[in-house]
Amino acid sequence: MAITDSNVRFLIFFFPLIMIFAACMDLFTMRISNWISIVLAMGFLPIALLDGLPFWSLAPNSIALHYACGLLILLVTFVLFAFGKIGGGDAKLAASSAIWIGWEGLLDYLLVASLLGGVLGLFFLAARTVALPIFLLNQPWIARLHEPRGPLPFGVALGVGAIIVYPQTSMWLSAMGS
Repeated sequence: MAITDSNVRFLIFFFPLIMIFAACMDLFTMRISNWISIVLAMGFLPIALLDGLPFWSLAPNSIALHYACGLLILLVTFVLFAFGKIGGGDAKLAASSAIWIGWEGLLDYLLVASLLGGVLGLFFLAARTVALPIFLLNQPWIARLHEPRGPLPFGVALGVGAIIVYPQTSMWLSAMGS
């Protein structure tokens, strides 16, 4: 099968689909499996090569600089993880998604994900003050989310934030012919 523009356009949806899956997994289980971050980190390379990104250059859209962006976010988020501010799955998801977003969209991504995380936090603070009907409490994932001091599924904010920012990246724009 030959690689065509339509193939690249199809493959460019790989990232948002995996981010939706990661967000749902975090919401329902409060876990983001390592394989998700690994697939995102490794899946970037072949799709970026098909999209025509140079492997090594000083251009902000070079593959090496995208991976450097992910590495920086991994270092920062593991410090946050070490201090108990975020979960390990969130740290790895933020880093692997930063690879796809790159330096050009990183600040937008971090801002949008942080704002969404704040809204998510406020929602859960408010929702946890209201008694749930028994039929909802019988759902383990809903009961867990309703625990007064329970953790928040920040992977939801990371997933939605990435999906919002991703269409503005050079990789997306290049694949879509913009």
